[in-house]
Amino acid sequence: MIERLWNKYKDAIPYLFFGVLTTLVNIGCFWLFTYPLKWNYQIANVVAYFLSVLFAYVTNKLWVFDSHTETRKVFLIEMGSFFLFRAASWVIDQSTMTIGVSLLHGNEMIVKIIANVVVVVLNYIFSKFIIFRQKEKFDRNEK
Repeated sequence: MIERLWNKYKDAIPYLFFGVLTTLVNIGCFWLFTYPLKWNYQIANVVAYFLSVLFAYVTNKLWVFDSHTETRKVFLIEMGSFFLFRAASWVIDQSTMTIGVSLLHGNEMIVKIIANVVVVVLNYIFSKFIIFRQKEKFDRNEK
């Protein structure tokens, strides 16, 4: 039964595990930059997001989607797609932060957590159905 559940959710379980770690990297860096270091929350958000995306790329490539690119071209396309879609989700993250904090005067950490929930869902969809699936198409075309 456990093996059947693992096979059914073998992409989602590691994605959730590393997604939680990525979220902790994002929120932890954001907290560090915003509170002890006293950075502007928007700058803190950009840097924290970038660091968490680097962490996410490595973990998603190696352990979530088990992506092994065979050529430099395929690797660059996969990595470019990953960062392009993460840039799109960053726009949503940054917009949520700006609206929630600057316009609605919400607490930075609460708004950050809300933004992360939305971004994690979007990033899973982007990764599972677009980024790491495109690689398969390019791998087939390269052979």
